[in-house]
Amino acid sequence: MLRALELAATPGVPLGPNPRVGCVLLDADGQEVAEGFHRGAGAPHAEVVALAEAGDRARGTTAVVTLEPCNHTGRTGPCAQALVDAGVRRVVFAQPDTNPVAEGGGAALAAAGVEVEHGLRETEARAVNRVWTFAVDHGRPFVTWKFATTLDGRSAAADGTSRWVSSPEARRDTHRLRALADTMLVGTNTIDVDDPELTVRDELDQPVPQQPLRAVMGLRDLPATKRVFNDRAPSLHLRTRDPHEALAALYRQDRQHVFLEGGPTLAAAFLEAGLVDEVVAYVAPMLLGAGRNAVADLGIHTMADARQLEVTDVTVLPGTDTAHHTNVRITMRPSPAVEEEA
Repeated sequence: MLRALELAATPGVPLGPNPRVGCVLLDADGQEVAEGFHRGAGAPHAEVVALAEAGDRARGTTAVVTLEPCNHTGRTGPCAQALVDAGVRRVVFAQPDTNPVAEGGGAALAAAGVEVEHGLRETEARAVNRVWTFAVDHGRPFVTWKFATTLDGRSAAADGTSRWVSSPEARRDTHRLRALADTMLVGTNTIDVDDPELTVRDELDQPVPQQPLRAVMGLRDLPATKRVFNDRAPSLHLRTRDPHEALAALYRQDRQHVFLEGGPTLAAAFLEAGLVDEVVAYVAPMLLGAGRNAVADLGIHTMADARQLEVTDVTVLPGTDTAHHTNVRITMRPSPAVEEEA
């Protein structure tokens, strides 16, 4: 299974919309016969790749797969049936497939007389497809809220200026994180005031080939001349102020990971709705004393009601010279108690 997990996590494989899957075929002595991994939507599934490599040698083998073989016909046929047709004797999979479209592969295999086991290294398999698993289990995209702040919690000065709270190194790191999502989401006010392009750019500040969807949320009409509507990436105007409606619309388009970069009002709306699953804060060694808060009023009036977050990572992003300050990236998630309430 460890080898199958390595295959599933092969660098360069798209993070969505399909899950990343690895498969290894073993003979009766536990020796590898063939292996394969899924290269993205429309490509053969991991099991099919391994079966094609094995040919007639697949008969009587054990298939070790990171995700339960699918049981539906989409762009490709059902993997469960392919394993049966190839004469595979036993299937061991790590993570059950709870996608209602594809689930049931294990039962189909067992009904065909194939020995089936599951649960081996399921935690590691879920980690390979963290976002996909969350989206399937919750019926909505995973939401990462990213913001930059001074030490006293300001995202802009009293005159509205915000360039630059974050350092060049932090901004480059932000582009790296943007590339891990399939959707950028901001509010109409951010587009009106800042006119961001919301593209992902590389180390040379050039757009990368694969761009996330640029989604703008709000009822306000926006000029077509705004940079978010240029031809460098797809764009979508979600005419709603309801975070639940926005995420439902994106999920219907098979979007699984929303990178929330809107202003304090939009952030507060998602937090109040319990729809923030990860927080990435870039903290600059600055003090402003006044200015725009990183998040708007959450209706909290006592310390006992404070939103609790669990720190999962702290990374120092040093400046390249004395003119560029150091930032600290703090990655957090809602505490278990908050997740249960949401």
